[in-house]
Amino acid sequence: MKLFIDTANLDDIKKAHSYGVLDGVTTNPTLLSKEGNDPLEQLKKIVEIVKGPVSAEVTSLDKEGMVKEAKDLVKIASNIVIKVPCTTEGLAATKELSQKNIKTNLTLCFSPSQALLAAKSGASFISPFIGRLDDISAEGMGLVSDIRLIYDNFSIKTEIIAASIRHPLHFIDAARIGADIATVPFNVIDKLMNHPLTEKGIDRFLQDWQKLKEKLESGLK
Repeated sequence: MKLFIDTANLDDIKKAHSYGVLDGVTTNPTLLSKEGNDPLEQLKKIVEIVKGPVSAEVTSLDKEGMVKEAKDLVKIASNIVIKVPCTTEGLAATKELSQKNIKTNLTLCFSPSQALLAAKSGASFISPFIGRLDDISAEGMGLVSDIRLIYDNFSIKTEIIAASIRHPLHFIDAARIGADIATVPFNVIDKLMNHPLTEKGIDRFLQDWQKLKEKLESGLK
């Protein structure tokens, strides 16, 4: 499973990239607005760091507006992926963009029917939002499982991005189910390698090593 980071923060992207595990980036208008910079300039800086897919979202609600924005966004870099909402206008825009070989990420997916139609329209990626479904007492991972089953039934190539990941268990469940990608905020990425037994083991090794050093030093006196 590929790992994307869900942020527009350059420091977090650089840190995750330094771990050697980062495959791409997803952004949205909210994440870009948090950085307080010109969105296009921020995206230009992001693609300088990460060479994998970088999702940039349109803000228009009609097909024509989405396509126009997409054409401007893809001028930033060849690895820009256009994020389009899961609406009928989004489907129409995705169809046109796919015919122009522009990659798309259909976002805010909350049902298997949305995922199937998105794939039929030519979407490169589909982003089911796990955490937001969990927030309303629906089973977010169940949606990922349903989409995986449907896509496998028909050999659909659209890649599933498990999005709205809130904690490490979401990440593991997405991998178990077979999501192609998980897009994860930095605070969750940092937790993925944490385990109390690892820390305890390191402390024990260092304590034993220090005891040996002290024993050897005392023997030389």
